[in-house]
Amino acid sequence: MKQDSASQSTPPASPSPSKSPELSAQPPRDAGDPPALWIFGYGSLVWRPDFAYSDSRVGFVRGYSRRFWQGDTFHRGSDKMPGRVVTLLEDHEGCTWGVAYQVQGEQLSEALEYLNVREAVLGGYDTKEVTFYPQDTPEQPLKALAYVATPQNPGYLGPAPEEAIATQILACHGFSGHNLEYLLRLADFMQLCGPQAQDEHLAAIVDAVGTMLPCFCPTEQALALV
Repeated sequence: MKQDSASQSTPPASPSPSKSPELSAQPPRDAGDPPALWIFGYGSLVWRPDFAYSDSRVGFVRGYSRRFWQGDTFHRGSDKMPGRVVTLLEDHEGCTWGVAYQVQGEQLSEALEYLNVREAVLGGYDTKEVTFYPQDTPEQPLKALAYVATPQNPGYLGPAPEEAIATQILACHGFSGHNLEYLLRLADFMQLCGPQAQDEHLAAIVDAVGTMLPCFCPTEQALALV
């Protein structure tokens, strides 16, 4: 079993200080521009935001690692069998890849209303401001809102061996689908980001699932899930 640690693989090199402006130095909006907000997704939001947005960018945030430490009793699990979904763990050496979505004007209030139900009411997540570095322009960081599940919420499950997390994922499903789909879609996203987007915790769980999957269901069912 691979031991879990708070730190992940070495993240991309920090932007040069000479090219990295303060967040407050972002280009100002014109007085007539509608209010805008960036929302950072690092779990299911990377493939299924389900809200209208005007722009999206792949990139990363520093100081956080992604962990399957949050329980889910609605989207990917039930009250009797909570699924495992991701949250962000504060980690000085961490780097988490995801997608930032820009919402503005009427999109903003509609997106926040929707996400309040999806992430806060049903998911137990709180909001946090993070610094997002776009993959193509890391020297131009953005302020973004992220939904983070802390140990204080009742659905928090905390750390467990990768094999135990994999077993739980294989056994659970909810209104949004099987917990395994959640894991594999997230893994697919990370592959699309390239070799610099590494997540050892995620990779270890995927490996454990690959080993256990034939024991959980016949080959035909296993292929249908993946």
